[in-house]
Amino acid sequence: MTRVVRSAAMSETVDAQARRHLLRADRQEDLCFALWHPSTGQTRTTALVERLILPREGERNVHGNASFESHYFTRALSEAAQADAGLVLMHSHPGGLAWQGMSPDDINTEQSRAAAVYGATKLPFVGLTIASDGAWSARFWERMAPRQYAKRDCATVRVVGERLRSTFMEALAPVPRGTEAQIRTISAWGKKKQADLARLRVGIVGAGSVGAFIAESMARTGIEDVTVIDFDRIETKNLDRLLYATRTNVGELKATALAGHLGACATGARFEALPVVAAVYEEAGFRAALDCDVLFSCVDRPWGRHVLNLIAYAHLIPVVDGGIAVRTNRHEELAAADWRAHTVTVGHQCMQCMGQYDAGLVQLEREGYLDDPTYIQGLDKRHPLRARENVFAFSMACASLQTLQMLAMVLDPLGRSNPGQQLYHFVGSFMEPSEHGKCGPECLFADVVALGDHCGFEVTGDPPANRDPVLEKPHT
Repeated sequence: MTRVVRSAAMSETVDAQARRHLLRADRQEDLCFALWHPSTGQTRTTALVERLILPREGERNVHGNASFESHYFTRALSEAAQADAGLVLMHSHPGGLAWQGMSPDDINTEQSRAAAVYGATKLPFVGLTIASDGAWSARFWERMAPRQYAKRDCATVRVVGERLRSTFMEALAPVPRGTEAQIRTISAWGKKKQADLARLRVGIVGAGSVGAFIAESMARTGIEDVTVIDFDRIETKNLDRLLYATRTNVGELKATALAGHLGACATGARFEALPVVAAVYEEAGFRAALDCDVLFSCVDRPWGRHVLNLIAYAHLIPVVDGGIAVRTNRHEELAAADWRAHTVTVGHQCMQCMGQYDAGLVQLEREGYLDDPTYIQGLDKRHPLRARENVFAFSMACASLQTLQMLAMVLDPLGRSNPGQQLYHFVGSFMEPSEHGKCGPECLFADVVALGDHCGFEVTGDPPANRDPVLEKPHT
């Protein structure tokens, strides 16, 4: 699939409310306005639908087709301007299935109001159409010159929550051609599910041991676009865990080395692995993450997790997070080895509330304390920041759990898309019962859902000045 330039997304809550209003029992068309906020990635802009502005009595007419009165448009435009948001016009095609085209009347209705919307909001007017099967299609009306606005189709529309459900415009996101190497994979869940899965852009944040396993599983499963985000280089001490590295790779950039390795593993008819040499808390890494449809969190520091937590809610990009904890006793014997996986998205408990990172440590990392050996040595020796233990097999197991979380969310097998928070204990060989926690009332992330660039959080920044130096590859 070619790199997507425009897309739209909404939460399952907004989708459900829109379905109730737009898909009428009498099968007549209906409409409503909504507010949207931009999510600006490196190459993709996404319209995040925050909330609907439903019509009041006398503001719209349903007569087989649907139309709205000027005072409804004026009210919606005023609400958008006050909220520092863009304006969306949603309408239904009751007899349609899948991605919908536009009739001349549809085009005239949207294009004729694009100038007024841009003048009031300084954002493009966005149109969304829902078909009878719940499939969405979307477009931006972009200003080309004074009083000239052109339609620019989105390639995808995503509905995010318990599931990740996507609709694709086939002209911009064609169905991938199956290959002989994918016969067993496609037979497991069918051509349609494979097509939906393969067209997702997947981001791997952290090209360490867990990220490497996940990235290779994506390439072998047939995902067409993988983005690898990591700033570090391969060191000799990594070789006992990095699936893609040998001694000849020592000194190479992890993102570049892993992306190159994936090309040899990919089973799709076309495949692109994009290496991004940055941390996710740096501007380049952050914007690359916003180009993705789903992210895997393979980082263990608080700042990176804090950024990914924000992305999951403010930008409606599900984040599949995981972690490994290994503990030895005073005799240097293995006492515990646990790994967990969970999906962080709208309606799920956030990483901060489930204790995956300490918000108080984010600022300390920004100031460089977590790269200060003196500070780290002063912590209790059981503190997670002092943990160094890990094993290839433990990384493989954790990566498996995270991969299965993502597959369940996209494939929705038998309607069971959310495995919950999973925790496995190697010592004793048992899995804890899955949990489905909720954030506390004081959690700030519930207040930024679908606000995107307008969320008010500044989470990116320059790397700490004393971050571990990146080793240069030795000359041979």
